[in-house]
Amino acid sequence: MKKACIVTIGDEILIGQVLDTNSRHLAIALEEIGLHVCRMLSIGDRADEIESTLTRELAQNDVVITTGGLGPTKDDITKGVLARLTGSKSLVRHPGQLEKVHSILQSRGLDVLPINLAQADVPDTAEVLVNQLGTAPIMIFRNVKGGGTLYSLPGVPHEAVGAIPSVLEDIRQHQQLSSILHRNIMVYGIAESALSERIASWEDALPEEMHLAYLPNPLTGIRLRLSCYGGDPEEERKKMEARMEQLKSILGPLVYADEDSNLETQLGKLLKQHSLTVSCAESCTGGEIAHLFTSVPGSSAYFLGSVTSYAICVKEKVLGVPSQTIEKFGVVSSEVAAAMAEGVRKLTGSDYSVATTGLAGPGGDEFNPEGTVWVGVATPRHTVTVKYNYKNDRLRNIERFAASALNFLRLQILEEI
Repeated sequence: MKKACIVTIGDEILIGQVLDTNSRHLAIALEEIGLHVCRMLSIGDRADEIESTLTRELAQNDVVITTGGLGPTKDDITKGVLARLTGSKSLVRHPGQLEKVHSILQSRGLDVLPINLAQADVPDTAEVLVNQLGTAPIMIFRNVKGGGTLYSLPGVPHEAVGAIPSVLEDIRQHQQLSSILHRNIMVYGIAESALSERIASWEDALPEEMHLAYLPNPLTGIRLRLSCYGGDPEEERKKMEARMEQLKSILGPLVYADEDSNLETQLGKLLKQHSLTVSCAESCTGGEIAHLFTSVPGSSAYFLGSVTSYAICVKEKVLGVPSQTIEKFGVVSSEVAAAMAEGVRKLTGSDYSVATTGLAGPGGDEFNPEGTVWVGVATPRHTVTVKYNYKNDRLRNIERFAASALNFLRLQILEEI
């Protein structure tokens, strides 16, 4: 299995001023062609650190890709370090990149300064892929000090991403790559530790070439990714599919998607497939559920509308929640969640409805601590409620309330269709 390392260069990344998205795009692309990314590093604009890091990584990896440090300003020092690292005797001006520098600056109505022209200068040890989107070149250095191949990309995100296809093509031409296969399922409604226990026997029986990763996200649940490294792709794909079918049978309705997805998308597919409609009444989630529903293209086919009944008077006057119910059980209660769900279902004429009432925080009491939510779902047959409690900050609680409500609604629909 061929190995790779991605190194982002720039003080702006280390101080959090700029988010490193280049590494993510590169890692995804490299894995897809069968190059296993072992490390992703971020280092500052210091020549000694750049040189020592690249020397170490080139000795341990077949491919090292850097992004950043190739601009026209004095803090962009990567090119000089690469010249020294690769034993370059001089810089040469690359005609293709020089032409691109002229065309880009002129198209922007900018003067072509000597500092801009110098961006087309590359170490004489480099091969060049012309950067079609910017003035800094894409450089390739092969067999650096007997180690791997080094690719130097600009740091500007759209330029780095734009360089990926040509870099991948070069890697394919010069590396003997083996296959890497990935298969995902999405799980919601179980803690990662409990999930691990439930599937322990299945996971222990995986062949050596297969590896399971747990990728939790509080808003989408847990993504289980089964990966297979090496072997015949078609044969391994069949083996992976058989293993995943076993896993799905073990987990049952905890599995909500057969791919990398989210609850709102899969719930939308379920509603659309069975020609069902839905509405929602929200108190503590403040419209978050409606936002999730409507973020999915085509949701107008099944989502009828919502009521954000934050105030008690709106719960009573719009949704028809009896004042006696609120007085007797409190706003944050199973009874109020049920009445809200029934009220919005009647108001909109939807097949199903979901409602939330809770305490996102700060604040709470012994009966309903901070992070408590009651979710109600009204169906053509009955109304059911469930209570959840999360211990996050206010915004994260709201997001988790909404995701849990969507999943509870999903489970009720599955029971009835």
